[in-house]
Amino acid sequence: MNERLIVALDYPVWSEASKLVRSLPEAEHFKVGLELYLASRGEAVRELKSMGKRVFLDLKFHDIPQTVAGAVSQALISGADMINVHASGGPAMMKAALAARDQASAGRIKPLIIAVTVLTSLDDADIRLVGFADATASDVAVRLAELAKGCGMDGVVCSPHEIRPMRQRFGEAFKLVCPGVRPSWSEKGDQKRVFTPYEAMKEGADYIVVGRPITKAEDPLAAYRSIIGEMEAGKDGR
Repeated sequence: MNERLIVALDYPVWSEASKLVRSLPEAEHFKVGLELYLASRGEAVRELKSMGKRVFLDLKFHDIPQTVAGAVSQALISGADMINVHASGGPAMMKAALAARDQASAGRIKPLIIAVTVLTSLDDADIRLVGFADATASDVAVRLAELAKGCGMDGVVCSPHEIRPMRQRFGEAFKLVCPGVRPSWSEKGDQKRVFTPYEAMKEGADYIVVGRPITKAEDPLAAYRSIIGEMEAGKDGR
């Protein structure tokens, strides 16, 4: 279960992130986003790998196919176990990312490439503002996931609200990585479409991503263990 809880290292410097990682000896999987990746000049990924951790490199590539293919190739050099691109970049871009992954991973285990659907900071009102007048955030997320599935992506990043329809539509092998998860005892922050860890696992999430409820806690290890407990209860309740 520990591998399925991805701790988001949203820090401005690696020294702070490293301190947090060392305070969570039971944690196996961490997310490195744009801020920490740039602040550490990419070294955060290599440092985590040297500590025996799994890394979700959350850079959300979205560009022309050739540029994304090159970015994927460079990202894999660092040893990331999972990377993501925006599904809204279209089929050609996603297929270019997969081709670059396959070429760079020849002879070894292929890292997962997943597609971002709709950011969990967006709700239905935001979706209407960006041009989807006839759809909800969940509608758009499922449409983008279907596009990603058709391109051969390993899975998607989605709100927990979309877990059930995506599970029913795409099956068990398609990975669902869910940010926007907050334990009942924490604040929602800038997330708008949230579930608890229990709810997310009960619905069928493969991975959940949690940051501030752990990283800002007075006792990060206790917070981590509490969330693991909720996840295990949710899995048992399926």
